[in-house]
Amino acid sequence: MVQVMKHSYDPDSQSGVIVEEGVEAYTVRLRIPAGIVTPEQLRGIAEAAEKYGGDGIHFTTRQTVEIPHVPEENLQALGEALMENGTPFGAEFQNVVNVTACPGNERCRLANIDAISLALRMDKKYFGREMPVKTRIGISACPNACVSERLCEIGVTGHLKPVRNPERCTGCGACVEYCKEDALSVINGVIVLNDERCIRCGACVHTCPYGVITAEEPLYEITFGGRRGRHPKIGQRLVIVNSLEAAEKAVDEAMYRIYRQAVGTHLLADQLDEIGFDQIVKSVLAKLPEGSVVENF
Repeated sequence: MVQVMKHSYDPDSQSGVIVEEGVEAYTVRLRIPAGIVTPEQLRGIAEAAEKYGGDGIHFTTRQTVEIPHVPEENLQALGEALMENGTPFGAEFQNVVNVTACPGNERCRLANIDAISLALRMDKKYFGREMPVKTRIGISACPNACVSERLCEIGVTGHLKPVRNPERCTGCGACVEYCKEDALSVINGVIVLNDERCIRCGACVHTCPYGVITAEEPLYEITFGGRRGRHPKIGQRLVIVNSLEAAEKAVDEAMYRIYRQAVGTHLLADQLDEIGFDQIVKSVLAKLPEGSVVENF
């Protein structure tokens, strides 16, 4: 599903317009939730770039598109063309920027959750919102972390907790081969799980040729305070929940806490001690439905 924006163009709302060196031209960043466009929209972007831009198009690491070298006098017309195309100006600076997601269970055989639909909902709710700090939201359908969600201010990672059925196990060892954590072994013809090594990635569930290893409902890990850049930092775990509803509530509260408590002088990752990470965890837990928090991960 592709989400097409239907807002009127606002020339005063140009947080996706970036001044290039020399201040003679601009790079325009587009809003493309989860990096998904239709072929028609892609053609529209190309036509707009050719007509109003300088030369070339840049595909970014955050699943969006930048049109470089746009003269100032072309910004208005370019903005209107992109809005009509359903790919309007994006966001940068102290805003919620393009929400990223992996293909999820729509296409990936290792996916545990529907990352794209969740990203589209997060985009609709939060994209472009003014924040004290730049806020990135990334969603990966498994711990392979293809969109580096744990390096975002808010990350969502999908997990599966394996459920073994020893009486049905043939001891073929397929799951052992696919397990990258060395958490599985075949002992006396039966699969044995090392719980301390298992990261709930779901690979054994997806690859068991006989369906012997099954899974409970997907789990959602929410991380907070990740950082890219010259000093990358993995986001800290806020909570793990057992439902999509609880995951969205956790993200909502985390976003609220950033808005209310963070300051604009430095990145979120650098102020977790100041704003009190433990208190944010408590605030998130208080908002979640009863029974939704996973204690023994």
